[in-house]
Amino acid sequence: MLSKAVIVGAYQRKLEELARLPEVELTVLTPPAWRDSRGETRLERTYTTGYHLRATPIALNGHFHTHFYPRLGHELAAARPDLLHVDEEPYNLATWQALRWAHRHGRPALFFTWQNLARRYPPPFRWIERYSYRHSTHALAGNQEARQVLLNKGYAAPVTVIPQFGIDPHLFERHAQPPLVAPSPTHPLTVGYAGGLIPEKGVDDLLHALALGRGLAADGPGPWRLLVAGGGAQQPALERLASQLELAEQVLFLGRVRSTEMPAFFASIDVLVLPSRTTATWKEQFGRVLVEAMACQTPVIGSDSGEIPHVIGEAGLIFPEGDRPALAGLLQRLARDAALRAELGRLGRSRVLAHFTQQRIAAATYRVYQQMLGSV
Repeated sequence: MLSKAVIVGAYQRKLEELARLPEVELTVLTPPAWRDSRGETRLERTYTTGYHLRATPIALNGHFHTHFYPRLGHELAAARPDLLHVDEEPYNLATWQALRWAHRHGRPALFFTWQNLARRYPPPFRWIERYSYRHSTHALAGNQEARQVLLNKGYAAPVTVIPQFGIDPHLFERHAQPPLVAPSPTHPLTVGYAGGLIPEKGVDDLLHALALGRGLAADGPGPWRLLVAGGGAQQPALERLASQLELAEQVLFLGRVRSTEMPAFFASIDVLVLPSRTTATWKEQFGRVLVEAMACQTPVIGSDSGEIPHVIGEAGLIFPEGDRPALAGLLQRLARDAALRAELGRLGRSRVLAHFTQQRIAAATYRVYQQMLGSV
């Protein structure tokens, strides 16, 4: 498997689950670090039992479409895989690099896609995408819309919808860790956001909604606070907005939180909000933070951007993206209804156990491998 995503320690539990399945000998290649708009994430060696996790140099780090791996050919020759899993979009240079190796050596290969917008790419990315379509044996799509994009573009091989990663229900549990931020007697309701501080995530909408609902609190009128976990280029602008809305004393920016410490973040909040906004080039592809919070029995509110309503199902509350008064109303509703918060927490945990654990996603991925190798 070639995957820059598994530098995140919590994601590696899927690899352990895959490696436990019959006749699987797993080697995973990943870069030492990856940079994006949220900052740099270095490889976290957290769950590494039962498989080989190898860091390999990456060129053009931070360039989503054009990064590649100078030593990939040597690594694959040493691993001698029967099957190659490329955890990259079909239009990325690294995908072409890996699929070209697989084609030359007669190995079945698959790619993974989150892309849920029907975009047309300029050369050379259009040519890379076409090559990936012709030379892959299977495709994994992270959501239903991504599958439909592949089909509409003429992808002819099988496509299976499987989220890229699930969660470990033993790590993501309500009382698995003490709160990252101690409870505050002066702030009866704690709202949380986790993710990139970038415009499309809609954190400014959350701040405006909280300004509209200044009186909301867990047990009636009173103060609240917002905990923001994550980093990104928009953070200075969001800090200024909090000051302009006279919210600065109630908003705490925590910076980036390690993946394995996220249960402690969820233990610190009463509700998680994911207020994503669709743009011309992006809409929410999954919203992993939702399933993490749901696993910890933390109630969730999400916008209706992209895959969010399908992830939440009946286990949370949905508002029209960008509708700040609607979001404020949902926050007030949860603030005043402890029984509803508890019920949504219970439903969220049950939904995650049924659909989104690492074990279930590993098993579904394994069935795809068996199909590719002709063993089912």
